[in-house]
Amino acid sequence: MKLEAVLFDLDGVLYQGERAVPGADAAVAWFQQRKIPHLFLTNTTSRPRAALVEKLARMGIEVTPEQLFTPPVAARQWLERRGCRKVALFVPPATREEFEGLVPAGTEEEAVDAVVLGDLGEAWDFATLNRAFRLLMARTETLLVALGLTRYWKAEEGLRLDVGPFVKALEYATGKEAVVLGKPAAPFFQAALGRIGAAAEKTLMVGDDIRGDVEAAQHAGLHAALVRTGKFRPADLELGVEPELVLDSVADLPRWWKEQERPSVG
Repeated sequence: MKLEAVLFDLDGVLYQGERAVPGADAAVAWFQQRKIPHLFLTNTTSRPRAALVEKLARMGIEVTPEQLFTPPVAARQWLERRGCRKVALFVPPATREEFEGLVPAGTEEEAVDAVVLGDLGEAWDFATLNRAFRLLMARTETLLVALGLTRYWKAEEGLRLDVGPFVKALEYATGKEAVVLGKPAAPFFQAALGRIGAAAEKTLMVGDDIRGDVEAAQHAGLHAALVRTGKFRPADLELGVEPELVLDSVADLPRWWKEQERPSVG
């Protein structure tokens, strides 16, 4: 592999919950110091980019909001291009600021252009899911927009359902196919590459999710590395998905990268 750029997942790669992965700060700094094009990708929709910047800073990782590519950012761009000006937001309160200027719906009876689903965590209940269902059924042209399709993630207390299962429930109930603007959708990776001007075949995606990070990146034409932190399970390596690289931690990435840069002998 002749690589020139890297995409980092956040949760499970640079940190786990509120704890930094040991050595993650030094690994990121190594790429920053060498000005290797990179971007931070996350399906996290529970907090805005400003909050993620602050969280990373507490862990010794200095990034700007522009270096974070999130589903809300991609979704807003997509909605505006489609002329969707009235949307129903099923996202955490802190994430709403990313959609400033788009008018949220108030009741089931309102006609909306799109229903946007993010990770509501424990805020999901029957009434909330049913309200999204009614809005989607009210108008044939109302779009279902998913901020990612991740199945689950690893929280401090253990594995937790992410937005994917709720999106699939609404797809089944309404017969509508969701527009996915987050991992594992290929357009999300392609938009991220466009941000840093990198070619897919020369970019490495680093993640802890064998499906949402590794397989999805490979389908989009990227190379992929799987780290043994976060949601990684040994059984992941028996699912028929073959990452080009498996690392104990992102802390090991700079050493591997340097070895790839060495000219071959003979």
